[in-house]
Amino acid sequence: MPLANVLRNFKVFDVATDSDIFDITILGGGPVGLYAAYYAGLRQMRTKIIDSLDQLGGQLATLYPEKYIYDVAGFPKVIARDLVKNLVDQAQQYEPQVCLSQTVKTLTRDEAAQCFVLSSDQEVHRSRTVLICAGAGAFQARKLPVAEAAQWEGRGVHYSVGSKQVFAGKRLLIIGGGDSALDWAMNLHGTASQITIIHRRNQFRAHEDSVSKTMAMGIPILTFWELKSLVVTDNHLSGAVLVNNQTHAEQTIQVDAILPQLGFISSLGAIKDWPIQIRGQSILVDQKMQTNLPGVFAAGDVAGFDGKLKLIATGFGEAATAVNFAKTLLDPKAKAFPGHSSEMGPQTLTTIGTSADVTVA
Repeated sequence: MPLANVLRNFKVFDVATDSDIFDITILGGGPVGLYAAYYAGLRQMRTKIIDSLDQLGGQLATLYPEKYIYDVAGFPKVIARDLVKNLVDQAQQYEPQVCLSQTVKTLTRDEAAQCFVLSSDQEVHRSRTVLICAGAGAFQARKLPVAEAAQWEGRGVHYSVGSKQVFAGKRLLIIGGGDSALDWAMNLHGTASQITIIHRRNQFRAHEDSVSKTMAMGIPILTFWELKSLVVTDNHLSGAVLVNNQTHAEQTIQVDAILPQLGFISSLGAIKDWPIQIRGQSILVDQKMQTNLPGVFAAGDVAGFDGKLKLIATGFGEAATAVNFAKTLLDPKAKAFPGHSSEMGPQTLTTIGTSADVTVA
């Protein structure tokens, strides 16, 4: 089932009423943003999600929908598209409004209305609190530093995996030493006829367990080797010339497809011009996940603090923390700790609107 179909029960809006003020607006519809929407509903907050993509799910949906995710609590492994669907189903219990294919450009404060004003490339949104779950921001894959690679994108050189069947029966070269490279090697084992991994170093950024499991599958991992050039036969990719960066020796291997996993180049875009503190590509937050601007929070990969770990699992916790403290700004009588979900499940809650006398402290 296409991921876009999971939106069928969401209220997706193209144009919002300018005077319509939400309790919390979540910027980013990836896994952390979706979990934040669920938790905001649990706290009876009127919620909106805005995302620049045309579907929910972030990188999980757009870059690797068929990739297994191994480090989400409760799932020994889960396919990315299934995790997205479950997160969408979880959030939709409270019917957040969803605005897709919109990029928010500016953030200002309307003191008279006691709300933030978010102007996108299509409309204006108003919200009493804001939660930025922008992931790594706008991103694009790091390209191969090989001149002829660009003309073979989508015809042998692939930077993402939309369908594993693209690699069925093919001799696949995976480039990289991070989790994505090794996870894809394991995921595509049995789909591709042959898999080889090359990495420019003998140290890996991937989890140790992933390295061990990949080796146990018998997938060759060639360290200190890099791609030098492509071999083309009869207008088809047929091989790769590799060079050892220690000995300068060269070898040619037969490949039908190349999957570079060299990371991403990201940018915060317009967010970097907002009146919030930023260090590098991270938005600085405190223990409450709040920025220097009261009422504006951040969670997930975009949030930065000492001891930060960029994992989906930790992002979920950050989202819950941000939402709960946003709730206390809206209602000073509310507790940051809402109690356990088993004691106040969706069946016991009634979604409420935003009362006119609620203000941000």
